[in-house]
Amino acid sequence: MYSVGIAYLLWLISGCGALGFHRFYLGKIPTGILWMCTGGLGMVGAIYDFFTLPGQVREANIRNALFNHSSMQYRHRPQHWRYAYDGNAQVVKEKETVERVILKLAKENKGILTASEVALAANISMDEAKKDLDALVSKGFAEIRVRKSGILVYTLPELMDTDSPLEDF
Repeated sequence: MYSVGIAYLLWLISGCGALGFHRFYLGKIPTGILWMCTGGLGMVGAIYDFFTLPGQVREANIRNALFNHSSMQYRHRPQHWRYAYDGNAQVVKEKETVERVILKLAKENKGILTASEVALAANISMDEAKKDLDALVSKGFAEIRVRKSGILVYTLPELMDTDSPLEDF
């Protein structure tokens, strides 16, 4: 975690930001070199940094948290991130997994769902939705059935009330 105090201290000892030590500290190497070569862009950039340093530290901490999380061991599927703003600070929240979206949708639909419903709810392609549903079928958590109208559906038997409108595939 980066510290606002250390960033301001480096800003101060680098000639009020002219040498850009605080930028190197925050991982902004290209602009740190630019600040060193131009005296903090003629001190205009150095003064700008004085007022925006807390936000720059917050962004660096978020970037660091994202990098650390993505290098962790759960790489089954690329992680999707979004930023949520709650009052004074930005918080990083992880988007729901596709499997969790499938389970919620199946619960709402009494255990019956289609690939298009999953694709819409999880914001993924139809091919990805079908692949995820087929994976649940292969693991034994879901079944493929056909409605009387001929539409292919996936069912999660433990979430179903009754399967009367369906016929086995």
